[in-house]
Amino acid sequence: MSDIKFEIQEELGTLSENPKGWTKEVNLISWNGAKPKYDIRDWAPNHEKMGKGITLTAEEAESLYKILRSMMED
Repeated sequence: MSDIKFEIQEELGTLSENPKGWTKEVNLISWNGAKPKYDIRDWAPNHEKMGKGITLTAEEAESLYKILRSMMED
């Protein structure tokens, strides 16, 4: 299996941190040189390891925002 290359274009925010120092972050990431996407996943300190996560296009992120906004308004 080939290595996955990534470049964090912009660190948008941290949602939480566990006792071992891993953080759940929202970032804008370019995977394998592709157009950057919004990404939510767990990261080890200094981004040396990552956990499973979800990657969203701008359109998907906007749809998620609308869903969450609607939920919070209720």
